[in-house]
Amino acid sequence: MNILLVYPKCPDSFWSFSHALKFISKKAAVPPLGLITASAMLPDTWHKKLVDLNISTLREHDMQWADYVFISAMYIQKESVHKIIYEAKRWNKKIVAGGPLFTQEYLNFPDVDHFILNEAEITMPLFLADLASGQAQRIYATDEYADLSQTPVPDFHLLSVKDYVFMNIQVSRGCPFSCNFCEITALLGHKVRRKSASQIINELDVLYHTINWRGPVSIVDDNFIGNKNEIKHELIPAMKEWMRAHKNPFTFNIQSSINLADDEELMVLMAETGFSSTFIGIETPEEKSLGYCNKVQNINRDLLDSVKKIQRAGILVSGGFIVGFDSDTPTVFQRQIDFIQQSGIVSAMVGLLNAPKNTKLYRQLEEEKRLNSESTGNNTDFSMNFVPRMDYNLLQEGYHRIIHNIYSTKPYYARVRQLLLNYNCLFKGKKKLSFSLLKAFLKSLLIIGLLNNGRSEYWKLIFWTLFRRPGFIVDAITFTVYGYHFRKIFGVQR
Repeated sequence: MNILLVYPKCPDSFWSFSHALKFISKKAAVPPLGLITASAMLPDTWHKKLVDLNISTLREHDMQWADYVFISAMYIQKESVHKIIYEAKRWNKKIVAGGPLFTQEYLNFPDVDHFILNEAEITMPLFLADLASGQAQRIYATDEYADLSQTPVPDFHLLSVKDYVFMNIQVSRGCPFSCNFCEITALLGHKVRRKSASQIINELDVLYHTINWRGPVSIVDDNFIGNKNEIKHELIPAMKEWMRAHKNPFTFNIQSSINLADDEELMVLMAETGFSSTFIGIETPEEKSLGYCNKVQNINRDLLDSVKKIQRAGILVSGGFIVGFDSDTPTVFQRQIDFIQQSGIVSAMVGLLNAPKNTKLYRQLEEEKRLNSESTGNNTDFSMNFVPRMDYNLLQEGYHRIIHNIYSTKPYYARVRQLLLNYNCLFKGKKKLSFSLLKAFLKSLLIIGLLNNGRSEYWKLIFWTLFRRPGFIVDAITFTVYGYHFRKIFGVQR
């Protein structure tokens, strides 16, 4: 079998970092981990080729070569998915599809020949057995959750490694919480299932030895500390030992819940191991709205203090914020601005509330007949898929005010300074001044420091950092590039 694995193109979004990638001559932030994991479940005798449309194009000879076209996708990639399906059908190729988009919407893709839904550790072997006997069905689905000890090492060797900023791995699936707007538990359940420490060390070995990776590794778990005890006492000590033995070749980025701030010992251990940043769904400083969306882990705590505890422990915090809850009032917009500025959260993803399919919020709004479209999957495209309680125009106006007030150059660079004052880096890994880093610095000087609006604020930050926090000049330059990307995505002029 010749298997063509195609990963759809992601549109410009907050996390695409498309406008930042040009500074470091990369084509995409992260590789398609789900697709190369599914690839590793296929027979070793099959020939496999990966085309990631975020770094390359789909060529005619790729389609001619293939016996089957495998696609994995998220909702945000829907437009690109339709184009891939069209091309595959034009060449009369069989299509096999899986991933979150198809698991939730397989009925909307009549031209797909076979669906590998839910978790492929369970459904892929069923498909392969039927295919071998000539009796392949169209839909393979399950209500069960996979045993991650059966998950193979992803086919990292298929990647064009030089084109990505990060490599990525998965440690666990599932989340113990029940936020009503979140589709994670609908897809992966509440019970946190994880790979063993030895599996993760094996994957780090593959990254280090097989593909010769050095640099940032994104751990894609929706909540890395969902099973905090095992992470703290088994996995991270093993990772720390491995990192020291290999002279700290990686840094790790994660997603976690805010209760990470409650365990200082864990935070220090993570920082010393090379965990450099975490994304946290903060959502809102409004307690009533947190209660409305069942964000129980954020209630009855000083959110601002929690963020600063994590920063002081040596872990940068990026955050997700939402406006448009039924309980929101017009005062929420300024409260969001004030919280973000005071927290020093540089990467603050603020979005209008949407209701993804199969969430509790979706079912509630469906019963109330307030749904008016499907969610785009893009948190920052100014869209909503339901009728809000607050006047829609007022909500849009307030949302735009938040974006302008946190991503205009003056408040943005003030927030960077706030972070650098609070941040305490504990990781002892060496920061090498590589040629690519030097080139990125020179590009930032030219593009952001000389050719863009707000350049005076750029220079104020550079000189402030050199005098006040000189050890963080690389971080400061990195944040100027982030800011450039965010202003482009949101259309903020200066």
